[in-house]
Amino acid sequence: MKRYSTILLKIAVILIGIPVLALCIFWLPGFINYLPHGIIIGVYATAIPFYYALFQALRLLSFIDKNKAFSELSVNALKNIKYSALTISGIYAVIAPFIYPIADRDDAPGLLAFPLIFIFVSIVVSVFAAVLQRLLKEAIDIKTENDLTV
Repeated sequence: MKRYSTILLKIAVILIGIPVLALCIFWLPGFINYLPHGIIIGVYATAIPFYYALFQALRLLSFIDKNKAFSELSVNALKNIKYSALTISGIYAVIAPFIYPIADRDDAPGLLAFPLIFIFVSIVVSVFAAVLQRLLKEAIDIKTENDLTV
């Protein structure tokens, strides 16, 4: 049963990555003439930590499959996911001021909400990964103490 659930999660992680790749290849190049190049570069730059975080999630699921969930490898994968999410929120925090003139010119205040949503979601993911990282580290420490006493 456990293996089926990790396969389902691996498929979900891959399905999360496919639309982002499609947007980067097909949708975003159409805006090169309309958006400042700083915004385009920033959006493309967020794809790197995003896919790195997805790769780390797949690694974490493979550790679970191999019964290595309570290992330093899992802690490092969660740490990398946390830093990737922080990087994404940092990139969008830099992009946000460049969107203000576009939103002001087009009288579209809702346009400013998009980078704020990405910043908020990335921070939530980062905090969640940090909490899981700390809990996993404490569980590993407790497991190590129990292995030494037995």
